[in-house]
Amino acid sequence: MSRLTLVLAVGILTGCVTSVPKSLPEGYRQTQTPIYSSAVFDQTRLIGRWEQVATFAGGKPRCTSGGAEFVQKTSGLFVGMALCTAQGKRKVSGAVQMSGPGRFRIAGLNEELWVLWADGDYRTLVLGTPSGNLGFILNRDGAISEDRVIAAREILDWNGYDLTALRLLR
Repeated sequence: MSRLTLVLAVGILTGCVTSVPKSLPEGYRQTQTPIYSSAVFDQTRLIGRWEQVATFAGGKPRCTSGGAEFVQKTSGLFVGMALCTAQGKRKVSGAVQMSGPGRFRIAGLNEELWVLWADGDYRTLVLGTPSGNLGFILNRDGAISEDRVIAAREILDWNGYDLTALRLLR
């Protein structure tokens, strides 16, 4: 086979190969997988203290605890969050602006947080973002039951999150 024929063959074969997009481009979920927020979510049930029991981190999280506290004021719902992320503790606080069923914005956070799931008694809450950059499991107290951990993992998996990157904090 001549050198020219070999170069042409390699060029033709290279043209047939399509680049495969990374399954997790920037965050911890496959963004081509649909993501769903809770349509029956009751925002008044957010009020109170939540402890973070899990986060997404490629390796070991740089922090070991986090949480959120939602407070109802006359002017609306406010939150203070100090959540453990892969980059360390992420603090945001401000007014909670509901943008749709189970979807809200907080000043200082450049994307919406979606409530992916809350158990029937609002003891456990799963929050995520459509980009997959953030994802958390919150609980009313640090003691989360195994059945709710399993349910939260199934919801995250259903919404395209990479469960191999989910880290329990307790």
